[in-house]
Amino acid sequence: MDGNGRWGVRRGIGRSAGHCAGVDAIRRIVEAAIRQGIGTLTLYGFSSDNWGRPAAEVGAIMALIRHYVGSEADRLAAAGVRLTVIGRRDRLPAGLAAAIGAAEAATAAGTRLHLRIAVDYSAREAILAAARRAGSDCSREDFSALVIGERDVPVVDLVIRAGGEKRLSDFLLWESAYAELYFTDRLWPDFEAEDLAEALTEFRSRHRRFGLVPAHAAAA
Repeated sequence: MDGNGRWGVRRGIGRSAGHCAGVDAIRRIVEAAIRQGIGTLTLYGFSSDNWGRPAAEVGAIMALIRHYVGSEADRLAAAGVRLTVIGRRDRLPAGLAAAIGAAEAATAAGTRLHLRIAVDYSAREAILAAARRAGSDCSREDFSALVIGERDVPVVDLVIRAGGEKRLSDFLLWESAYAELYFTDRLWPDFEAEDLAEALTEFRSRHRRFGLVPAHAAAA
């Protein structure tokens, strides 16, 4: 969800207002993802490196996350959406972790879409933490569950980066080993259902080989 702050600055309404507009985009894209039949949608809400931003902006983002999980839980549950939050919780403001837990419990029965929001998240830290817990005979599947934090979460098929940047920024590095990458200059608050559909169309046109070669080439 990149470009919220820039979106607000360009309109002269400030970075915090841009983050608020980003929440409206979440609602649109969650609804569009359900219509598109997407099973799991992971959004990058706040990275562990984002703590280095100005304190006022960090505070506004944390307040916005708390408002979102508190106000949207019933709507998500009614739509059949299961919400989980990935990342550290020990550094979150008082009350936010509890609000997240309550929203997760309220939406636990959702089966139409698994919405995951990354908050205080670092893929490198997740991999490092998994390595510390894994034994010497840990299988790839067991290690993957340690990195992700739960089993039965599928690997990432498509990474969409809004905002014009062309990098992964420490996001789902383990899960994205063979993900297709899609970059757009569209800032997240402007991201619409049509943009998601365009990314999915591009994704479906690509030939995914997962390190192998096409059957006709292997037989040549």
